[in-house]
Amino acid sequence: MREAPIVEDQAAILRGRSLVLISGLAMSLGGVFVRSMETANEWQILLWRSPGVVAVLLLFMAARGGVGTIFAAAGGKSVLAGLSLALGSACYVFSITHTTVANTLFMLSAGPFIAAVLGRILLGEAVQRVTWVAMAGAAAGVAIMVADGVAGGALSGNIAGLGAAVGFAGFSVALRSGRGADMLPATCHAGLFSLLIGIVAQLLSGGGLMPSTADLGLCLTYGAIAVGGGLIVFTLGARHVPAAEASLLSMTEVVLGPIWVWLFFAETPSRATLAGGALLLASIGVRALDGMRRRRPPVGAV
Repeated sequence: MREAPIVEDQAAILRGRSLVLISGLAMSLGGVFVRSMETANEWQILLWRSPGVVAVLLLFMAARGGVGTIFAAAGGKSVLAGLSLALGSACYVFSITHTTVANTLFMLSAGPFIAAVLGRILLGEAVQRVTWVAMAGAAAGVAIMVADGVAGGALSGNIAGLGAAVGFAGFSVALRSGRGADMLPATCHAGLFSLLIGIVAQLLSGGGLMPSTADLGLCLTYGAIAVGGGLIVFTLGARHVPAAEASLLSMTEVVLGPIWVWLFFAETPSRATLAGGALLLASIGVRALDGMRRRRPPVGAV
């Protein structure tokens, strides 16, 4: 049975948009951490970033007034959200190691569209015309960025990239559905599920569970800052923003990720990357400015 449409206070929506944008900034640092690894493979990274994610989340929830109380209030929807995010994370690390980064990002750009459809079907959320236009512009921007790399990608990596988009869209919709409660436990569940997925996948691959000491420290820091910190901010913001819009705004990660790698590792973006990134940021900016315009009271209003 479809849930009743959600009516949100405009001030809360604006705060939510700001938080989701900040979360994209935090999560965009992931590429820097991965590029800094010595020998850790994708499943070791997924496995050992998870304790960092869970630790920072538990500390944050404890500071807010009690871990047990927050978990109990979140209920089953937080478990579903966490499972969606964990599966999306697993698909992402598999995709990025079995096809080009460009192909993975192109598949991830489908996330807002998937979130829009799921939000419309499951939550009864209407998608504003400006959001559809912004999503189309964002998809076009990512397509420009990755046009040269799409043709050469492996099928399994591309399918996994699409799976990552589905997982993150499902996470956004589940958070929105459970907005009546504090959904931070969802990110903690995601960390625990990711830990299990990483262990099983690494054992099945025949590799060892422990990376080098340096990589272990990087994985834990990656989880605490880029993943845990980013997901905390996203979870706090997404409960006030329609699922399609939250997925769109968080795509700042797609633009900023290559910029950090360029700054720290001198990996110069191509002209296509710069052009597509500019279009993507412009699309996000148009949607954000439209939201501010809608919130601004008319001239002369008291």
